[in-house]
Amino acid sequence: MDRLISLTFLCWCIPVMISGASLPEDVEKCHFGDSTCLVRSINALIKHYPKGIPEIGLPPLDAYNFPDSVIMESPSRGPIWMDFRMRDNVNKGFNNATITHVEGFLYEPNQKQIVLKVRLPRLVHEATYDMSGRVLLFFFNTTGRLISDFQNFRITLTIKALVEYRNDKRYLKIYNLVPSLDLDRWIIWLDGLYKENTDVTIFMNKLFNENWVEFWNDLQPGLVKAFTNAFTVLLNRVFDNVAYDDMFLPYVDIRMGS
Repeated sequence: MDRLISLTFLCWCIPVMISGASLPEDVEKCHFGDSTCLVRSINALIKHYPKGIPEIGLPPLDAYNFPDSVIMESPSRGPIWMDFRMRDNVNKGFNNATITHVEGFLYEPNQKQIVLKVRLPRLVHEATYDMSGRVLLFFFNTTGRLISDFQNFRITLTIKALVEYRNDKRYLKIYNLVPSLDLDRWIIWLDGLYKENTDVTIFMNKLFNENWVEFWNDLQPGLVKAFTNAFTVLLNRVFDNVAYDDMFLPYVDIRMGS
């Protein structure tokens, strides 16, 4: 029985692996390098598919789960140190994103790096956090839920990709992705920060939010790393399923007339 199930599974998968996935028919295809068309097409895709497109590997955009991340990690010694990790990460709000600028996506994708600029009115991040550390004589080790609200969030993704050939088709594989993050306001709530004293939890959260710029500057390297992993996984899923040439209109070399 196990063998029969395995053979059935392979018979179903092999045609899919050979043919690859395709974009939905209602997604506008553009000429290579046509930035204006690409902005329009990607924005329409985001608007019409908030739940993602499983067939091409695009996850839900209204609630995107991304990998565990380490935001801050310090050697466990000295008078002041802290470790801060997040798991069960969910970002809510990518379905309201607007692509404002696109560069690259040439016929030869390695000729120019890909740049995507995105604006979100609000991105809400929910997760479970694990925090441990020491401040002078005070040690802490706690776990709880967090809600992080990034308001008027702007993201610039600078991407470098390799070309892989499978079944006579070209596929992109991201090997370097650098996000640049900017925002107008950051609001965060760490639940259960001090489980034995709710008043201290409220006070510390208030302190965080009154001084959010300083905390943002300190934590930004870890947050950039988390977003790097999240966007690399998201885009590579799509690039791995849909051949690069199948994303665009047929290429016409004006110099050759074909």
